Amino acid sequence: MTADIDFTAFFDATPSPYLMLDTDLVIRYVNTAYLQTTGLTRDQLIGKYFFDALPENPAPSDDTQQNLKASLLRVLDTGEPDTLVLQRYDIPALHQPGWFEERWWSEIHTPIPGPDGEVKWIVQRAEDVTAFVHSRRARQLTEEFTEREKGMAAELYARAHELHRLNQELRQAHARERQVAVALQEAMLSAPDLDHHIGNIAVRYLPATTSLNVCGDWYDVVDLPPDRYAAAVGDVVGHGLHAAAVMGMLRSALSAAIRALPSPAQALEVLGLYARSLDGATAATAVKVLIDTRSRLIIYSSAGHPPPVLLHSDGTCELLDQATDPPLGARPHHVPRPQAGLSYTRGDTLVMYTDGLIERRDEDIDASLARLTTALAKDSTLAPDQLADALLARLDVAGGAGDDIALIVIRL
Repeated sequence: MTADIDFTAFFDATPSPYLMLDTDLVIRYVNTAYLQTTGLTRDQLIGKYFFDALPENPAPSDDTQQNLKASLLRVLDTGEPDTLVLQRYDIPALHQPGWFEERWWSEIHTPIPGPDGEVKWIVQRAEDVTAFVHSRRARQLTEEFTEREKGMAAELYARAHELHRLNQELRQAHARERQVAVALQEAMLSAPDLDHHIGNIAVRYLPATTSLNVCGDWYDVVDLPPDRYAAAVGDVVGHGLHAAAVMGMLRSALSAAIRALPSPAQALEVLGLYARSLDGATAATAVKVLIDTRSRLIIYSSAGHPPPVLLHSDGTCELLDQATDPPLGARPHHVPRPQAGLSYTRGDTLVMYTDGLIERRDEDIDASLARLTTALAKDSTLAPDQLADALLARLDVAGGAGDDIALIVIRL
């Protein structure tokens, strides 16, 4: 028999402070005890990015406050709970703007998976232990402690030390997993034909900062002798090994299709039919371009993907947005996909990317595209490798973003 429990009432009744974060570290729920502990209101917290609502105090010279963010990212990365036994994290002083109030916490971050098994929420339990840290008994382990209290303190220290050791071992194991994951991703993104375009084509892949370095974005370059070649970028929904496996299959299928059917629209039609039979491929997006160097023509087709950008040498930009169709597998019945073409001038640059490069929380896609073209216009004379790095820096994702990024820069 399943109990009918109002969990909101349950958490509001508990004396321990709790809040709930989504995978973007945006606060979605706080209980009454958390509001009482911080002195903040729900309007000041709900819907806010955690480190905007509770910014880090820049004053402390050590890295103690960085531990909180690292703990949250570990939970997203590993899907396992993470504990901070004694953690300083100051909070803004209520009546002194710009000032911070020293606070010490004992925190547990617990992941809640969604139906697909991926982390969907993080529950933070944050006990305020500032009074204990500042107490005379915490500062001085003297004869004022009873034997029982000394034993409890010693046991707590031993458990904290053991927990720290276990966390270190887990982090080392996780680092080894990351190395394996990076090697796997690099192998899956191998494009031998890129060797024929050294200096003219630059590619970049940045995993999501909250992932295991294995994600669903991809790029590919395929030579079609004597004077054509094709390029593609795509995006599978989700992160992790399953998304990477689906990515590998879609990427290989599209690479084979463009060799047999050198038409971007027809190649995406074949890929769409294949995607319907592949678990996890529905709603994947991709864009395929065919570049004819003799006629200086770009032919392209898009399956629900952000439009590539043709950057002219004078800094002006054109969006390749005239042949856009729904994502792969989105239609219940087969419909021919659209295809469009435009000419280019030698020295122009084609930029293809996945949505992690441009999309930002609460920003319209038109604003995101405008920011992209503005950034490209400032560096139109750079060589592809330099342009790729400059673009990542200007869009503030050189160190990674919340979503993975695949990027191709082609000097035509």
